[in-house]
Amino acid sequence: MKFNADKKQTIILYLLEKISANTKSISKVVSDAFDISTNTVHTYINELILDGVIKKGKRGQYELVSTQFDYTLKRSKGELDSDTYAYDACLSRHIASLAENVKRIWLYAFTEMANNVVDHSDAENMQVIVTQNYLETAVLIMDDGVGIFEKIKKHFSLSGLDEAICELFKGKLTTDEQNHSGEGIFFTSKMMDKFLISSSGKIFTTSKYNNDNVFDMDEASSGTCVFMSLSNFTHKEPREVFDLYSNDDGGFSKTRIPLKNIFDSAPVSRSQAKRVCNRLEDFQEVVFDFDDIGWMGQGFAHQLFVVFQNSHPQISLVPINMNESVTNMYNHVLNSSRPTF
Repeated sequence: MKFNADKKQTIILYLLEKISANTKSISKVVSDAFDISTNTVHTYINELILDGVIKKGKRGQYELVSTQFDYTLKRSKGELDSDTYAYDACLSRHIASLAENVKRIWLYAFTEMANNVVDHSDAENMQVIVTQNYLETAVLIMDDGVGIFEKIKKHFSLSGLDEAICELFKGKLTTDEQNHSGEGIFFTSKMMDKFLISSSGKIFTTSKYNNDNVFDMDEASSGTCVFMSLSNFTHKEPREVFDLYSNDDGGFSKTRIPLKNIFDSAPVSRSQAKRVCNRLEDFQEVVFDFDDIGWMGQGFAHQLFVVFQNSHPQISLVPINMNESVTNMYNHVLNSSRPTF
């Protein structure tokens, strides 16, 4: 059975996604999904092997073929004078055949992360590892500088590295206000499928970190490590991501804070809430994501949704993904603060 190019590409992408997920009985899974024969699936598998896209693995399984490219740029050689030089030297050639929207995302993301090394890290060396298969491209950027969380902590006189990570989630954070908007990490993390920063034994990530995911972290190492990955076939557009957090004038007015990424246990105290509220007056809308938060302390809830809200009525505080326990505490502090007549 022959299909047009679009349908064949759809089947192949689905097949490769199942291979990437180590799906068992893959021929049957794909044939059932598209109502095609297993012989057709095997034909596509053989074509992918011949094209070097996949290879046979253990026990009759298949795996995607990945290629890796390693680069080291040195400040002493003038290779860290420009983020665009780093992009051209390390990444641009590897994504040249991808769709324009994908290249736009990578240009923004890579140059923003490289710029942090160039302008803020005081690093002598930047190592870039590009890993690519048919489905996705991943980039690892490592430097031997001062460490991003430590620099933020010192610049803003914060009490700990966890507070520095909390500030990064909000966005609009920079240690050089004259030359940088502080939006690079925030928007890059939203554009990427996976995004993670490791430094000083701490993690900043847009999803709950899994030790089996991405790479091994050496807590004793200095500097900063940034991991980014993106589907080669994503339909995202940079402008769509910017618009999600912008007001009608195009300003960066909204932010979203995933509390599970900030607190190892349930948020309970007023001091925790005060740390979360730091710099929120820079925004018009703040979304608090309670996903995976089992419960919330009265002090935390009251400080955030009553004390801070009453003193900043112009800011919209939007809690989402609250379970029953968190919802009950949220309603309790709101009801308790309302005047009775």
